[in-house]
Amino acid sequence: MTNTSSDSPPTEPLWLTNLVRAEPRAPLVLPYMAYLLLLAGNDLFPTNWLPAAIVLHIVLGLWATLLFRNHFPSLGRAHVVIAVLAGLLAAAGWVIGQHWLNGIQIGDYVLGDRLIFYPGERTPYDPREDFGEGGLFRVYAILKIARACTVVPIVEELFWRGFMLRAFVNWHRPETVPMGQFAWRAMIGTALISTVQHPDNWGVSIACWLFFNAIFYWKKSLTCLILTHAVTNLALYLYVLRSGDWQFW
Repeated sequence: MTNTSSDSPPTEPLWLTNLVRAEPRAPLVLPYMAYLLLLAGNDLFPTNWLPAAIVLHIVLGLWATLLFRNHFPSLGRAHVVIAVLAGLLAAAGWVIGQHWLNGIQIGDYVLGDRLIFYPGERTPYDPREDFGEGGLFRVYAILKIARACTVVPIVEELFWRGFMLRAFVNWHRPETVPMGQFAWRAMIGTALISTVQHPDNWGVSIACWLFFNAIFYWKKSLTCLILTHAVTNLALYLYVLRSGDWQFW
């Protein structure tokens, strides 16, 4: 069923219009939630089918995002040069910072280890143990990088910079907060919460989120941050493939 009323796009389903009207936060939050749910579903696939699972993840993740395309805030300019340079700097900082933290120990705890109190242990994963070094591994690696450079930066930036930074200012009505309005509690709070998403790299995650937040407050552009995030992921994964430093995979 399609809503053809003047207050919604003619191609948009009525249920989607009603959902956004009832919950204005949905367009920036639900794509990220869908991405995480689909990511968890990857574990249900046998190893040899993981490339197919990644393709499905990319397609469904982008579809879930595009559903809300008519309700996104202004995404802003790309600022390509700044985004590319910032992305490369963030990737370098992620690697250098993690290696630095791996060498710092306080009591029995190494700062580069998994976030304290987080379940499990930090265990680097070398996919060649499952895929070998042939064609299947190359397909898997290409698809994983493709996901990291497409759906991942889109849904994460919509959520973190588009929603969370403003939610720290006004949780109930974040859409009323101007894009890029600075607040220290948002700047620092989102960086600290990001550690839950990156428990094995929690220290560099805080630094990276502060850096990304600063760029966003400067340029006030989600497009710039999406591109920055994509370049960061691409540079990081290419570094891993070249160096074999699988702790960053």
